[in-house]
Amino acid sequence: MDQNLNDRLSKITFVLMDCDGVLTDGRLYFSENGEALKVFDVRDGYGLTLWHKAGFRSGIISGRKSPIVENRARDLGVEFVWLGREEKVAAFHELVAAANISPDEIAFIADDTIDLPLFPLAGLSVAVGDAHKEVKANAHHITTANGGRGAVRELIDLLLDANRG
Repeated sequence: MDQNLNDRLSKITFVLMDCDGVLTDGRLYFSENGEALKVFDVRDGYGLTLWHKAGFRSGIISGRKSPIVENRARDLGVEFVWLGREEKVAAFHELVAAANISPDEIAFIADDTIDLPLFPLAGLSVAVGDAHKEVKANAHHITTANGGRGAVRELIDLLLDANRG
């Protein structure tokens, strides 16, 4: 593994995620009543559970509001769930202050260009495997797994391995 990447991984104590396209596959399903439905991968959920059990923290910043995301995040022990936050740079700085952490401690995982302004702010920027090409080009690391299909778990496995060694 690249030494620069390994150094970045070893400093991370907080996983920050976009939701749609990262914890989900990015598709929106609608019921006949117009209710938006989302599908989450259990591997990502278990990865977050392992991350929290190891004493680390996590958060979600999303431009969309969704009770489904709130419920799933609560079930997984995600500490910071900031939804309906289209101005993600301001949200990032607020989260850093609220969590009392350094930006260098944050791994931010995303899939689309709306999230690019956060990449230079985080200690580790990660693109999911099926991210937009511009996101991949600006990431420190690209997962082999796609968004909503184990990309968060893959990142957490890397982080836990780096913190063990």
